[in-house]
Amino acid sequence: MVRVGIIGGAGYTGGEAIRILLNHPQAELVFVHSNSNAGNPLSDVHTDLLGDTQMRFSGELRTDVDAVLLCVGHGDARKFLEANPLPEHVRIIDLSQDFRLAAGSTLGERKFVYGLPEMNREAIRRARNIANPGCFATCLQLGMLPLAAAGLLTGDLHVSAATGSTGAGQKLSQTSHFSWRANNLSVYKSFEHQHLLEIGESLHALMPEWGGAINFIPYRGDFTRGIFASIYTECDLSAAQAEELYREYYRDAAFTVVSGGGIHLKQVVNTNKCMVHVEKHGDKLLINSQIDNLLKGASGHAVQNLNLMMGLDEKAGLRLKASAF
Repeated sequence: MVRVGIIGGAGYTGGEAIRILLNHPQAELVFVHSNSNAGNPLSDVHTDLLGDTQMRFSGELRTDVDAVLLCVGHGDARKFLEANPLPEHVRIIDLSQDFRLAAGSTLGERKFVYGLPEMNREAIRRARNIANPGCFATCLQLGMLPLAAAGLLTGDLHVSAATGSTGAGQKLSQTSHFSWRANNLSVYKSFEHQHLLEIGESLHALMPEWGGAINFIPYRGDFTRGIFASIYTECDLSAAQAEELYREYYRDAAFTVVSGGGIHLKQVVNTNKCMVHVEKHGDKLLINSQIDNLLKGASGHAVQNLNLMMGLDEKAGLRLKASAF
């Protein structure tokens, strides 16, 4: 049984990680750390856990575990680890952006591997520290990787993608209030979203000669969870060739599925799946890609990486879906 702790367990990603690990057949959730909620029952914050667990948040950092999931904010993971050095035997999966880019992927003797199994599965199996990809980064890369791996990126990539309100985190802001978000749609961080940096590193790792741009327009969607992305680029492949390319690339993927028909967001919400569909329109290839931003885009993805690191079934604890609606 793999012993796991969660640091920063009061937010959305922490809550999802708790739910997964409580039901994981080969993992034991040992502690959930939260400075602001120390001593309080987990169900006081994550109220759906009432009746599922008697655990309380801990204010102390325990090291009698095999791995920890860092579910803290961007910029806080590095600070936390600098202030609280963990023993070498404790493996780390960080859900923030602090260690994703190659230039910032080390902390002392710890080297963080970029945790995208569809590209880095064997490196993840050998890793002791993982930088979990961002939610948009996961969704977009899974729509782009087969082309880059085959050396078929020839020009710019054009992307529009909408994310649910949980992507903004639990802290209230002007654009996360229900009265603002409901029946509304808006663009933000056009052409300069922070996840573009890690996407670019992955694509250039697979196809160093590619010199195109990623023109990305993110949208705040009128829904709570999920990301739906549409990507198009010039491509000489036929529709059948493109679909075969994607099916072959994801043939052994645990959670990424290529659909022969159109896709819609409810197919992946509350799952760890990424679903991809390709279409040809003239000289353009359209790729639609979708994930649940809190699962395949965050906590489910982290547990998938945990399973690989610890030599477990990659799908352990991640097979179930509550409902299609």
